[in-house]
Amino acid sequence: MAEISGRSVTSKVVALFDAFGPDSPELTLNELSARTGLPLSTAHRLATELVAWGGLERCDGAGYRVGLRMWELGSLAPRGESLRDVALSVMQDLFEGTKENVHLAVCQDSQALYIEKISGAGALLVKSRRGGRLPLHATGVGKVLLAHAPKEVQANVLAGPLARFTRHTIVEPGRLVRVLDDVRGTGVAFAYEELTLGSLSVAAPIRDASGAVVAALDVVLHTTGGRPERLAPAVRTAAISISRSLRDQQIRSHP
Repeated sequence: MAEISGRSVTSKVVALFDAFGPDSPELTLNELSARTGLPLSTAHRLATELVAWGGLERCDGAGYRVGLRMWELGSLAPRGESLRDVALSVMQDLFEGTKENVHLAVCQDSQALYIEKISGAGALLVKSRRGGRLPLHATGVGKVLLAHAPKEVQANVLAGPLARFTRHTIVEPGRLVRVLDDVRGTGVAFAYEELTLGSLSVAAPIRDASGAVVAALDVVLHTTGGRPERLAPAVRTAAISISRSLRDQQIRSHP
């Protein structure tokens, strides 16, 4: 792949980090070059500098992975950590009551960014991970976030294409619009085997002091766990509790 001319050093470094993902946590120098479009010599020089700084680490063999320095920087992001700090005890209570996966997510770049996840040995194995991203249209938290997202974000997602992950994934824009209307009306979102067969999700919005939806909370369980509607009151109550704590924190910070 030929290198795109006119790229700044910053864009090249960002491209190196963007090359990594859940399915590619370790990459060789050749793979970094191919995925970023950078010449091998440029990829090697930047990777070497990032290793020295701590942004990348060398793996056993010839590979690279994201370094702990990036985790340290990420922990300084005020929006995610503030939400996480406020939500964690409520999420733990919700997990203890359900023994199922509990997620906290925000909308980032038209995707659901998971900033916290609580799970246990008996919980359903799911694709989510802390710091990972999943599509808005096929997840419970994603539907909540999309329903309350700015109009331009909604238009961008609805313009598609909407990826199909299972036969249950909603990929028709008109149908998705109706689902989002229901989410706004009921205050809860459901995802029935839309991302992974055998899983279902129940989600509710978290609001800040102004009433704006800033995050979403959900429980993900196996379809054999029963009707998800039975969990809706618990998830809504937990989301309201987090919203109240978030508002109280903001009021104390800005008396």
